[in-house]
Amino acid sequence: METVSTNRSHGGTQGVYRHQSAETGTQMTFSVFVPDHAPGAKLPVVWYLSGLTCTHANVTEKGEFRAACAQHGVILVAPDTSPRGDDVPDDEAYDFGKGAGFYVDATQQPWAANFRMRAYVEKELPALVEAQFPVDTGRQGITGHSMGGHGALTIALRNPGVFRSVSAFSPIVSPLNCPWGDKALTGYIGADRTAWREYDACALIDDGAHLPDLLVDQGTADGFLEGQLKTQLLADACEKAGQRATIRMQEGYDHSYYFISTFMPEHIAWHAERLKD
Repeated sequence: METVSTNRSHGGTQGVYRHQSAETGTQMTFSVFVPDHAPGAKLPVVWYLSGLTCTHANVTEKGEFRAACAQHGVILVAPDTSPRGDDVPDDEAYDFGKGAGFYVDATQQPWAANFRMRAYVEKELPALVEAQFPVDTGRQGITGHSMGGHGALTIALRNPGVFRSVSAFSPIVSPLNCPWGDKALTGYIGADRTAWREYDACALIDDGAHLPDLLVDQGTADGFLEGQLKTQLLADACEKAGQRATIRMQEGYDHSYYFISTFMPEHIAWHAERLKD
């Protein structure tokens, strides 16, 4: 693992790191904020998954999470959203290819060799972070925005017992029922829609997967709400399954980091409460 940069911030260290990924076959960059702590202490960790077009840098620079993480003693890890590099296949559209990995393991060509973000986020990066940083793997939470909200929900639902807290900002709740999901899953997974269910939060809940708790914030002025995000589908699925969830429609907020940064401290505090010893 190579250290790209470190900076002191809010009584902690914000680092950016790079490593060669066996899963994606490329170099991958991620950021980690570690609050100051007693020598030998292990801290709870919250994973943040970013949305379409983003890298690790968007939340690192605009998420405004560090003060809350320092206050509550929580590490925050932010991976990239896809493999990068000149030899990695891409698409001209913003919602497919680089920057749009959708947290799936692709099975279709030419994507299958590199676009293995599910395995990267579920297995490879956690093992690296555990080896290099003072994380308590028994106290993990996960959150994300938009495509990353989809990733956070589906990863947590597929891995029961791993995450004690799960939240999301403006998540894509059902790729089976929106244009972004239809395009991405057809391209990465293929035309068999039954294979998509493990990448759809609403379908996973319908099929019996369960979370310990769930917090979702969604802006009412989000231009993607009706056509792509469809928050009500998640509310309906949770109600039908008896899944405990707090889904908050935030009046006047859009899809941007102005929205995310407003509610990020509440999400960090919410996770911290559930990640106590």
